[in-house]
Amino acid sequence: MSDPAHVSSPNDDAPSGAKPVKRSLPISIEDEHGPLTTEGEMPQKKFYRSRAHCNPLSHNDTFAYPTGGPDYMDWSKHFTSCGEDGSMAPNILDIGCGFGGLTVALAELLPSNQYRILGLEIRAKVTEYVRLRIAALRKEAANEKFGNCSVMRSNTMKYMPNLFHKASIEKLFFCFPDPNFKRKNHQRRIISERLLTEYAYFLKTKGRLYAITDVEELHEWHLSKCRAHPLFRELDEEELKADVCVEAMKKETEEGKKVERAGAKKYFAVFEKVEVAPLINSSNFWST
Repeated sequence: MSDPAHVSSPNDDAPSGAKPVKRSLPISIEDEHGPLTTEGEMPQKKFYRSRAHCNPLSHNDTFAYPTGGPDYMDWSKHFTSCGEDGSMAPNILDIGCGFGGLTVALAELLPSNQYRILGLEIRAKVTEYVRLRIAALRKEAANEKFGNCSVMRSNTMKYMPNLFHKASIEKLFFCFPDPNFKRKNHQRRIISERLLTEYAYFLKTKGRLYAITDVEELHEWHLSKCRAHPLFRELDEEELKADVCVEAMKKETEEGKKVERAGAKKYFAVFEKVEVAPLINSSNFWST
């Protein structure tokens, strides 16, 4: 009997020694009986499981992104609701969204006329699961909810400048990222000195960066990198309590629920982008 979760590869029937054919993400994962999930039905997670992490520096699968920059990105394909200014571009990013628990939770928690949440995930099968999950939730709500959340397959360590404008993001979430324990793999960590500068470029002033993990050593890494960066300040206890997104980050991700069931500890921190003083040049020298 064939495995219903098996997805045929273009290389299955290739002759020995033939050059591998690069696969592309199908519209919906299928087997010999058709799509595993009918559009509008809630997908079963067992068919979409994938390796927990992958190397973002050597991932060579094709990704869709506008080569001309964010002006050429059509967000109407992702969202059905827009902001008060008419914009449909996302302003909250759930980076490494996994199976989309936090992405859909934020869609319900935050006002749909102010926020559009985009889950970003590098794994093709997991991205497809989240897409189908959101489609099913929209159908269940008669398209009256969840129009403010979507998912996109991307490698954020490479393609953020192609997708997002400067100072366009309100919140960035990094939930239970790959610890990359080996020292030689620390360059793969999603929070680093270089990437923090890039995140600061996309965040609005007072925009927030959220990070949570169950690995204490990685948490200390997050703290050391963010505290040392001149464009971020750490939120204090009172500010953390006042932010409704902190509890959502702790409770709504699938990985967070797994950690809670195991009775393990979660380590988290939130940092805010500080206001940047204007550069002094010949046009404003005498007014500063």
